[in-house]
Amino acid sequence: MKSFSKLIGLLLLGVLLLLVAAGFALTHFFDPNDYKDEIRQLARKHANLELELNGDIGWSLFPWLGIEITDAKVASADTPEDPFADLRLLGLSVQVLPLLRKEIQMSDIRIDGLNLSLHRNAKGQGNWEHIGKPHKNPEQATEQQVQDATTTRATESAVAPNTPLKLDINSLIVNGARIDYHDEKSGQQFNLESVQLTTGAIRDNQPIALKFSGFLGNTKPLIRARIELTSKVSIDQALQRYLLDDMKLSGEVAGEPLNGKTANFTVRGNLLYDQSAQVARGDNLKLSINQLKALGELQATQLDKQAQISGALSIAPLNLQEFLSGVGIELPEMADKKALSHFEFNSRLQGSKNSLLFNEMALSIDQTALSGSVGIKDFVNNTLYVQLQGDQLDADRYLPPVKKQAPTERQAEVKQQTEQAGSSGTTALPKTPSQSAWSTEQQLPIERLGKINADLELAFNELTISKFPITQAKLKLLAKQGVITLNNLQGNLFNGEFKTSASVDTKAEPPLLTLKQTTHNIPVEKILQTLEHEVTITGLLDLDTDLRTRGNSQQDWVNHLNGKLDFALHKGVLPDANLERQLCIGIATLNRKALSTNTATRDTAFNELHGKLNIQNGLANNPDLRVAIPGITVKGQGDIDLRVLSLDYYLGIIIEGDTHPMPDPACQVNQRYVGLEWPVRCRGPLELGAKACRIDQEGLGKIAATLAGEKLTEKLNEKLGDKVSPELKDALKGLFKR
Repeated sequence: MKSFSKLIGLLLLGVLLLLVAAGFALTHFFDPNDYKDEIRQLARKHANLELELNGDIGWSLFPWLGIEITDAKVASADTPEDPFADLRLLGLSVQVLPLLRKEIQMSDIRIDGLNLSLHRNAKGQGNWEHIGKPHKNPEQATEQQVQDATTTRATESAVAPNTPLKLDINSLIVNGARIDYHDEKSGQQFNLESVQLTTGAIRDNQPIALKFSGFLGNTKPLIRARIELTSKVSIDQALQRYLLDDMKLSGEVAGEPLNGKTANFTVRGNLLYDQSAQVARGDNLKLSINQLKALGELQATQLDKQAQISGALSIAPLNLQEFLSGVGIELPEMADKKALSHFEFNSRLQGSKNSLLFNEMALSIDQTALSGSVGIKDFVNNTLYVQLQGDQLDADRYLPPVKKQAPTERQAEVKQQTEQAGSSGTTALPKTPSQSAWSTEQQLPIERLGKINADLELAFNELTISKFPITQAKLKLLAKQGVITLNNLQGNLFNGEFKTSASVDTKAEPPLLTLKQTTHNIPVEKILQTLEHEVTITGLLDLDTDLRTRGNSQQDWVNHLNGKLDFALHKGVLPDANLERQLCIGIATLNRKALSTNTATRDTAFNELHGKLNIQNGLANNPDLRVAIPGITVKGQGDIDLRVLSLDYYLGIIIEGDTHPMPDPACQVNQRYVGLEWPVRCRGPLELGAKACRIDQEGLGKIAATLAGEKLTEKLNEKLGDKVSPELKDALKGLFKR
């Protein structure tokens, strides 16, 4: 028995020595470099690869099956002249005995100097797409060849073992790799260079330590970035789960979008992709870009169907103006230099492959608090969706600062007219302005507006815009297919209220604009003061407007303005209106008395002023002006030329019987003046208001003739009594009325 055991041991030792000797003989007397042509042919036949092996192939057999390739290039067999990969060194080794157990135990895999040059031609074909496909001419393929290929695949599938291979790799090391990508069709080109990749042990169902770094470059737009990634990667092939645990992606980026600035960024968190459940998730996400700090979570489900996205995002308070400047976003100059100094954001996320909304949003900008929803409802049409409610917003802080401009030719002309007009009412009527009051510059970015699709709804408890303090402001706007419709803009202003609707049709040529507006009890003097205009009238304004125009400049809008406007002004005053003064001038003239030079100018109060304007191509006609003043009625008609902001008006002042003392003895009212229509003519720049009005001397002459006829009739009646026939009296009256 002892001799038999010794014999078996000697036989095993002999077999082992034979294996060692065979391995020594194979590795020393068999040179794989002699079979480069056969290797190239096999690669071409089975993988459709064109191999160029310029360096030596080194190998070992036992106990490690190792191979080392140097200076090699790889191309698709369809485009052998266009290699997509070359490497300086590839080295790997596998233990032989575990292969018999369907286990792969490898030492370090090392790749040095790998260069990938990937590109798509103008037809969209990539130089790597035919790898792994047999190189055949489709015209020469026969039906039998197709059947043979099908049979071969079916046989291979039938005999393929169900037991998966077990991987056991000490590490993967990639040094100095570079990837270049170029798309001729789109012109897009980027590269990833100086790539360093190292991993820890790669074993089934065990986390893999991963470290990656490189430099990313892009041409359109020009961007350069340095990136570093560390994580623990878990791969479960059976469950098809892939996890990046404790991930940290950091680096810095610079380029054209940042306008010469550099942004430092860091992303931390855990990323999971579960292919079997069609779920992707990001947990405990932390993002920092310069001084911006954010927390969040993100989950996508039903990835194989209609993907659904949910999550949350929170941005810590920061100086938004400084952050945007730091990443190369230059904001336009704003009236308040401290605007956007505070920003804070919290929201839930909800979306699909065609939408992304921030719901339950709480946004703080400076002193403004907003809540609601914001996002893109339709990525195909880029439809912006906004539904926000705010406490208060001073929009003027974010508008460009008001810069004082040199007076225009028309403004200079009006100033001269104002100085000449004075307030006495005895000078000549001002001249009609000759210069246009409006700019010819383009006002709206029509092309950009035509591309906007939006659904906006805003509400503010307090809103200040262009110095107008609006309370309970509401806005609803819909932009679709080139038509922007302001369905509603309403609010309270100076204890009054207004409501507006409007539209802009950017597709029309020229662009078409419409406006409808109603106001109630808005003090018109507050409007004029806010606009920094001279107060020429006061009172509570009621307005009903329906206008339309076309063009894209102030001058176009006014020149093509059409529509109607009904107005009423209650409890008003005409400052320096001098209607009583104008009446006094007429009465003094008829009384043949001189007015005292120290008669003070007085305002004219009225109970109501109302009328309507019919506007055609910038010319407004008012046929029915009525002004109710205690003891006096004023009626009028005339035109307002909106193109030059001038008026040409006739006013009739009627004394209703109130003979209260006039401010000057020369114009005391007597009963003969009651019921007469005293004529006033207004002409000149609209800005002059009542200062553009004068007593109409021609009309006054007719009144004088009428009064003279009545006086003569009275005297005839006193002296002749009934001796004069009625026909003669009527003839004498008619003589003086002509």
